[in-house]
Amino acid sequence: MPKKRSGGGLSPTQQAAKFLGVSVLAGAVLAGIALPAVGALGLAAKGSVEGFDALPANLKTPPLSQRTTILDAEGGTIATVYSRDRTVVDLKDISPYMQKAIVAIEDSRFYEHGAIDLKGVLRALNKNARSGEVSQGASTLTQQYVKNVFVEEAGDDATKVAQATQQTIGRKIQELKLAIQVEEELGKKKILENYLNITFFGQQAYGVEAASQRYFSKHAKDLNLQEAALLAGIVQSPSRYDPVNDEAEATKRRNVVLNRMAQVGDISTGEAEKAKKAPLGLKVSKPKNGCITAVKNASFFCDYVREVFLSDEVFGKTRKDRAKVWNQGGLTIRTTLDPQAQKSVQQSLKDHVNQSDSVAAASTLVEPGTGKVLAMGQTKPYGYGKNETEINYSVDHGMGGSNYGFPTGSTFKPFVAAAALEEGRPATQEYSSPYEMPYPEPVQTCSGKPWLNTGGATVPNESESEVGPYRLKEAMALSVNTYFVQMVADIGLCPVMKMADALHVVQGSGEKLPEVPAVSLGSKGVAPLTMASAYAAFASRGMYCTPIVIESITQKIGNKQKSLDVPKSTCSRAMSEKTADTVNTLLQGVVDSGTGKAAGLTDRANAGKTGTTDERKNAWFVGYTPNLSGAVWVGSASQQVQMKNITIGGQYHELVFGGAVPGPIWKDAMTGALAGKDSPSFNLVNIPDEDKDKNKDKDKDKDRDKEKPDDGNNGDDDGFIGGLTDGGTGNGGPGGFPGGNLIQGPGNGPGGRR
Repeated sequence: MPKKRSGGGLSPTQQAAKFLGVSVLAGAVLAGIALPAVGALGLAAKGSVEGFDALPANLKTPPLSQRTTILDAEGGTIATVYSRDRTVVDLKDISPYMQKAIVAIEDSRFYEHGAIDLKGVLRALNKNARSGEVSQGASTLTQQYVKNVFVEEAGDDATKVAQATQQTIGRKIQELKLAIQVEEELGKKKILENYLNITFFGQQAYGVEAASQRYFSKHAKDLNLQEAALLAGIVQSPSRYDPVNDEAEATKRRNVVLNRMAQVGDISTGEAEKAKKAPLGLKVSKPKNGCITAVKNASFFCDYVREVFLSDEVFGKTRKDRAKVWNQGGLTIRTTLDPQAQKSVQQSLKDHVNQSDSVAAASTLVEPGTGKVLAMGQTKPYGYGKNETEINYSVDHGMGGSNYGFPTGSTFKPFVAAAALEEGRPATQEYSSPYEMPYPEPVQTCSGKPWLNTGGATVPNESESEVGPYRLKEAMALSVNTYFVQMVADIGLCPVMKMADALHVVQGSGEKLPEVPAVSLGSKGVAPLTMASAYAAFASRGMYCTPIVIESITQKIGNKQKSLDVPKSTCSRAMSEKTADTVNTLLQGVVDSGTGKAAGLTDRANAGKTGTTDERKNAWFVGYTPNLSGAVWVGSASQQVQMKNITIGGQYHELVFGGAVPGPIWKDAMTGALAGKDSPSFNLVNIPDEDKDKNKDKDKDKDRDKEKPDDGNNGDDDGFIGGLTDGGTGNGGPGGFPGGNLIQGPGNGPGGRR
C-alpha cells in the first residue's frame, strides 16, 4: 500500500495507530464488555478496562411522538396535527413481509447474534482501518434502534441531532453498551417492533404505519411483498431512495431488498423475480398536518385550541413544558365546537362578505352559563396567500389574534348601563342628552384623581334630531351618545371599570381598558370572543363564565392511554339577576324597534346591540338569546378602510353601520345554529315608556327609521363622531389608529357610536 501524503489520507504512523485501536476495540468486543482507552479515535480516555463499565447503561427511551387528533363536540375530526407523523402499532399489526424485509436488508443475522454482530464488527473495523475513516458501521438493528432513540430525544434541536448521528468510535461504543442493555430487557420481537415504529421513512413519515399510509394509503398490516421491500429499502437513505421523487432509484433499491430476502431464504427466487417485475404501485397520500388542513372551516378554532393548550398551566408549568407535551402528540382532543353552529356561522359569513372584499368579517358563538365556544369563523381563511391570513380576528393577540382587537363602538354601552344599574340608578334614569356637548367633567376615577376634559373634547349624536331629554330605554334603543357620557359622569368611571373587569373585557392586547370617558363609546379594541363571552353573562342572568374550547383529552403513550386534566370554565357573578334582567329588557328593545331591528330574530327571544366606530372603520353586532351569545365584527384588520360607498358581499352600501352588515350576519348565523334547539324566554322587567308628548321630533326620527331601515343614510346607526378638539384624530391618526400599520395601534380616539 503506497504512502499517503499530507491531504491524501493517513500517514503510516496514523495508520498504525488506527489499526492498533481497531485491534484493541475488536479484542474488547470479543471479550464482551472490557475496553481500554481509545481516546485518539473518538472516545474519551478511560485509562482502564473499567472505563467501558463506567459508561451509562440505562437507555432512557422517550415516548414516541405521534399524531394528535382534534375532534368536534360530536366526535368528528377537525384536524390532525403532529410534530412527527407517526402512529405506533403492535408487531402483530405489521405485515410479516415488512418484518422479514427490514431484517433481511438491515441485519440478516438479527435473530442469531446478541446485541452485537461480532462478525460484522470485525469486518467493518477492518474496512474502516483501511479507508482511514468510519465508512462502515456494522450496526445491528438493536444499535440502530438505540441511535434512533437518541434522535427522537433530540427532537428539533439541531445540535442534539448532530450529536446523536455523529460517526465516531466513541458514539459507536456508547451504542454497543446500551444495545446490550436493550437486548437483555426487551428481547428480539419487541426491539423489532420498536424499530419499525421509530425509524424515519422519508416524506415526513415516522414509523411503518405512517409510511404505509403515505406511500400506499393502506395500513402496515396490509403491505404485500413488493411494497414491504420498497419501504425497507428506503430506510438506509430516505432522500436517495424516495420513490415519489426518484422512482428508478427506488425500484433498484427495492429489488436489492427482494434479492436479499431470497438469499436468506425468506422468499423463493421465483417470488423475488415476480415481485421485481411488479410496478411500485404507489398511491401517495399527501401529508395533512396542522390547522391549515382543518375541515368545517375551523382552522382558526383549531389554532385557538393549540394556543389554549400552550398557554394553560394545567398542561405544564412552563410554555416549554407544554410545548413538549404538544409536540410529543398522541393526543385526542375533544373540543366544544358544535358542527351545526360552525356550519351556520361560516355560511352566513360567506353569504354576506366575500373573501376578496376590502374588508373582513369574523364571528364567534358562545354558550351562556358554560363558556363553551361553539363556533368561530371569518371571511379571510387561514393561509399565506392573497386574501388569506394567519391572524385569528376573533381572539386576543396573545392567542393568535390582532395586535389590539377592534374598537367596539356602541356595543360597549350595555356595560355602562349595567354599571349604573348596579350603582342603584333606576331603569328610568333620565339625562338631558343634547345633540352635541363637551365631555362632562370632572369624572371620578378609581384612583380618586378626577378626569378633566382639558382638551375640550366634544361628542355628538348621530342626528341633529336626537335631542333629549331621554330615559335609558329609548337612549339604548337609539344609541344616544350624549346620554351615555352623562351617565358615566354621573356614576363615575370606576363602576364602569369594575363592570368591565367582572365581564373580563380587556383590550385585544390583553391590557386593561384605560379609565377615560371615551371608553363608554367603545373607543378601544376588543376581540369578538371577549364581547360574545361578556354578553353571554347578560343571557345567563348575570353569571360570567370564562370561555373554554376543550372538553377532554386522552393521551396515547406507546400503546397505553391516559386522560389528561383540562381547563374548566370558571363562572362568577358579574351583576345581580335584576340588573341582567333589566339589560336584557333594554337590549330586546334594540332588536325590536331600535338600531338593531334588521338583526332581530322572529322565532325566539333575543336581544343585542349595534356598534360603529369613527369614520366607519369598524361595524359590530353583538347579541344573544337565553341559550346562545354571538359577536360579529366587520372591518379592515389594518384599519385603513372607511366603509363608505363600498361594496361588501356584492351589495353596495353608501354607509355601513352595525345594523346593516354585521346585524344580518348575526341573524343568519344564529338562526342556523339554533335550528331545532329550545327557545327559552328572558326574565323581563317592566320599564315604563317615556311620556309620548315629550319629544315629537324623536318620534319623527323613529318613523324615518321604520320607513328606510337599510338604505345606509337613515340615522339607524352612527357615523363619524368627531370628539376631540383636533376633529377626532386622537394620538395616532383618525379614531386613534396610526396610519400604515398592518394591524391597528392602540390610539386614544373617542371611538364610535351605534
